[in-house]
Amino acid sequence: MGRAWRIEFEGALYHILSRGNEQKDIFYDDQDRQLFLKTIGEMSERFEIDVFAYVLMGNHYHLLLKTNRSNLSKSMQWLGLTYTRRFNLRHIRSGHLFQGRFKSIIVQNDAYLMRLSCYIHRNPLRAGIVERLVDYRWSSYKAYAYGDKALKWLLTKPIFSQFKGKDKHKAYREKVQSYAKEEKKLWEDFRHGMIIGSKKFVDKIRGAYLPENLHKEIPQQRDLAKGIDPVARLRKAARMLDCDLDHFRRVPRITKADRDDRDLLVLSVWKTGVLTNNEIGRLFGMTYSSVSHIVRSAMQRMEKNNNLKERFDHVYSLFKI
Repeated sequence: MGRAWRIEFEGALYHILSRGNEQKDIFYDDQDRQLFLKTIGEMSERFEIDVFAYVLMGNHYHLLLKTNRSNLSKSMQWLGLTYTRRFNLRHIRSGHLFQGRFKSIIVQNDAYLMRLSCYIHRNPLRAGIVERLVDYRWSSYKAYAYGDKALKWLLTKPIFSQFKGKDKHKAYREKVQSYAKEEKKLWEDFRHGMIIGSKKFVDKIRGAYLPENLHKEIPQQRDLAKGIDPVARLRKAARMLDCDLDHFRRVPRITKADRDDRDLLVLSVWKTGVLTNNEIGRLFGMTYSSVSHIVRSAMQRMEKNNNLKERFDHVYSLFKI
């Protein structure tokens, strides 16, 4: 399984989901739930986390939060380890409580805050635990819908500020009740397995946080990079080298000068990680194993040839994400 990729920055908004190990319960009773909420409050204060919504289910939980510092991984690691230690001590047990890494979805600020809070609060209904959300104790729903006293670390103002009129609690109830029809639309904006937002927001994240060299064990990076057109960049690089990309597919043998140009292009697009060796091979009329051979050969030649290395740096600058 690929590693999780965390995009972290100050002011980032996230939908967090974490499940119990082997799908087992992470709360045995109400005292555990109170303990977990207390631990969330401590995390909020310790790491300067704003929490807007939560729901505790049997074997998992959801949070909607904002990091005021670039510290999501540290915050969630502390929450998971601290609660696990307290849970194990209370129940005289040992070992993992949560299933691997938590899942985080980065969210476009404000535009999706309301909609995600509705989605999170509707979890007990979707799971068939209750027929009315008012009957479920372990979420922030009633603080929004009925004005119940909120935990001191729960920030309701950003969501309430999106309503006009005096009775914002009633407005929120009506929003949640009608949200079943809108839920599908929310997930239409779920992109690349890690972002909820507009295409413009995705482009902004891609431009700011996608690394030049993609990590092979992080599939989300590769998926996000698919929004980039590597063929267009290849053709631009070929024009810079004064060569024809299609020429390499048409001729069975190429000159040494052509070989250097081709190898620089192959190495450049390979290094981005956007395309597989098979996909690169189809562009150049060669097998995937030939791509691997060219990559190794070109890197070895550049170690001994500074001029070739300088040419590569110039070509690769067109591929940098």
